[in-house]
Amino acid sequence: MDKKELIEAALGARAFAYSPYSGFSVGAALLTKSGRIYTGCNVESVSFTPTCCAERVAFFKAVSEGERDFVAIAIVGGRTNGSALDICSPCGVCRQVIAEFCGEDFQIILADSSGNSKTYTPSELLPLSFGSRGEVVK
Repeated sequence: MDKKELIEAALGARAFAYSPYSGFSVGAALLTKSGRIYTGCNVESVSFTPTCCAERVAFFKAVSEGERDFVAIAIVGGRTNGSALDICSPCGVCRQVIAEFCGEDFQIILADSSGNSKTYTPSELLPLSFGSRGEVVK
């Protein structure tokens, strides 16, 4: 699985987003070490607190099916009004979930509509995060 295929899977997942309140749709595609892809889209609620981001949907689907070893995630997002997608980074809660389940070799791929992408490690997006044992990861 190459980066372009993972980004395409994230774009496909974005089509299922439910975002009538923010008008901002996000898709994510999470690649496991076993080669399986789990996709997710954001799902909003009128009261916002129960809203769940695309990245967490993908992780929670994978974890709920027994996956614990991850390679990369591609994330795409933008306004649902048909405008071009710009680079969209995960929120702080999603960054902590990534830090919980992924090591420093995990790739976070952020892409736009033009096929441009930037790749980050978990600590680049969330320095001093909490690790899976509650320790601070530097």
